[in-house]
Amino acid sequence: MAGFGVSADRSLILIVAAASMLVTVSVANRDWNYGGGVWAFQNNPFYVNDILVFKYDPPSKSPFHHSVYLLPNMWSYMTCDMSRAKLIANTTQGDGEGFEFVLKKWQPYYFVCGESGGLHCRDGRMKFFVMPMLRRWHY
Repeated sequence: MAGFGVSADRSLILIVAAASMLVTVSVANRDWNYGGGVWAFQNNPFYVNDILVFKYDPPSKSPFHHSVYLLPNMWSYMTCDMSRAKLIANTTQGDGEGFEFVLKKWQPYYFVCGESGGLHCRDGRMKFFVMPMLRRWHY
């Protein structure tokens, strides 16, 4: 895995727990390019109704374009098969406050960058998955 060097393409991924929980966990000063899977592992567990906030530079501020796609299953995630991927945040939506994605259901979520035909996914640097848990009050 490459290091976390200073680059013009500074991106953040933040997780903000549901407002009722009054908890915020964030990963700052990390490239979305490197360590997304490690970040997800280190910030587990995630819960239903947690909010993921994806932040990344828009094309006007970086030579590297990023987006966020949701893949339908583990096989698509492992092979970076973008044929049934769903775009959830385009190349400009990660700017400013970022793009929020709510983990609405108890199911696995497979996130990847789909730019350059899925290159950022295939090289393993911009992909991670989460399986949100149910909070006690859900059952």
